[in-house]
Amino acid sequence: MSTSAPSGAPVHGQGHVSGDFHVYDTTMRDGAQQEGLNLSVQDKLNIARHLDDLGVGYIEGGWPGSNPKDTEFFALAAKELDLRHATLAAFGSTRRAGVAAADDPLVVALRESGAPVATIVAKSHDRHVELALRTTLEENLAMVSDTVHYLIDGGQRVFVDLEHFFNGYLANREYALQVVTAAQEAGAEVAVLCDTNGGMLPHQVGEIVADVLASTGMRLGIHAHNDTGCAVANSMAAVLAGATHLQGCINGYGERTGNADLVTSVANLELKLDRPVLPEGRLRDATRIAHAVAEITNYPSSARQPYTGVSSFAHKAGLHASAIRVDPDLYQHIDPALVGNDMRLLVSEMAGRATIELKGKELGYDLASDPERLARVTDRVKALEQQGYTFEAADASFELLLADEVEGGRPVYFDVESWRVLAESHQAGSGWGGQGKATAEATVKLRAGGRRVAVIGEGNGPVNALDHALRQAIEQTYPDVARFHLTDFRVRILDQGHGTDAVTRVLIETSDGKDTWVTVGVGANMIEASWEALVDALTYGLRQHGVQPG
Repeated sequence: MSTSAPSGAPVHGQGHVSGDFHVYDTTMRDGAQQEGLNLSVQDKLNIARHLDDLGVGYIEGGWPGSNPKDTEFFALAAKELDLRHATLAAFGSTRRAGVAAADDPLVVALRESGAPVATIVAKSHDRHVELALRTTLEENLAMVSDTVHYLIDGGQRVFVDLEHFFNGYLANREYALQVVTAAQEAGAEVAVLCDTNGGMLPHQVGEIVADVLASTGMRLGIHAHNDTGCAVANSMAAVLAGATHLQGCINGYGERTGNADLVTSVANLELKLDRPVLPEGRLRDATRIAHAVAEITNYPSSARQPYTGVSSFAHKAGLHASAIRVDPDLYQHIDPALVGNDMRLLVSEMAGRATIELKGKELGYDLASDPERLARVTDRVKALEQQGYTFEAADASFELLLADEVEGGRPVYFDVESWRVLAESHQAGSGWGGQGKATAEATVKLRAGGRRVAVIGEGNGPVNALDHALRQAIEQTYPDVARFHLTDFRVRILDQGHGTDAVTRVLIETSDGKDTWVTVGVGANMIEASWEALVDALTYGLRQHGVQPG
């Protein structure tokens, strides 16, 4: 069976992957079926470029003919996508029962898409053939064969996704194998065994893939869903059993619980099984690309995503930090740089001296040479966390704390005399449907640059008004604050049993358009805690910009 690409089409794996292993991404088709995930044509073009940068072999762009958006994508892709590593694939289905392939508009749309590869979905579960397609088992085999022949005659390579294959195999092994053989004899390059319901376990997948491979000799692929939490494990089992075509989605996107995470699967193959499946060096871009795609989808991946999550190599316990100081590999299964990620040390109530020492070093402070100061900082952190502060997510506040201890005091850019907030609501109605307008006004009095300033700021809430007033009060002395913008605001009630009398913690994320930093404040109420975090945010930002107190 030939696996060569049409003239001019990129062949994934040439020169770097033994046996031309297929890494096939279906983020823009199957992944896009995730609840709440909607991609524009431009989104898909941008995602395709990122996937190509990662070095995947095949990018499934969608289902031309099924909706105008996917049809437009393939039309624009032909003009605007210059893929260096990947081959574009169009997804579709076999012809309808009783209709010639050339007369089925969706099959014709596959040929007209211009994609070098057509991936067609076929039924391989006898019950689905009879109940969902409402046709005979013999006609289903003809549908597979006819569609593959038609597309190959049009110059396309053809992969066949066998829907519900594993369930179909368990129900009627003989028929499931007949569908594989029908695709093979018609000239399809790959039969992709799909765990469509996501209900299989690794031992089942491995046994079935091995049997199908031995029985047919067909090149096999795996398409796994994560309903049992085993999508990646099932993909690994399939590859170990002989599959040489791997499908998945960036960040594990997909309907229900998602598809196999493509990056996790690929990283496992390269770093754990020593099987290079991407162009050399491309895996080091995995974290950047996973996060870039998350920004495009506006559907962030989990912080605990294997390999690429922001918490994947984060260490909190002091015991871990002590070991990492000796050898990072003691609590890390790989060097994070291999996937473009970083080790992070979280400063928390669980932190020991080693954590504080390493975190200080990360921020440019040598605490190891002064054990007394190291002990003092450690004790101070633990005491503050007892009061409700958290520094594991607020590096900026922790750096100001270190500056206070190591540099003889944190920089003071202004002296606050007082601040006050008033909130007012103009209610247009009563009950649930009442449409009112709430406004807030904040007064800040302080000294900056040798002069006293009193400013009133307005906002759509008390924190917004305080933010405006504080900036206005110091902007003339410190014009850099005009570049600082609040980008996130999080509130947590710490002693929930006390209700409205509970201690409140606020985390504020600020950006200057280039860098982002997080500060923390704790108080008896949200406004007091927010004020503290706001002051830290502006202080840290000015310090990072090299501004000297006026």
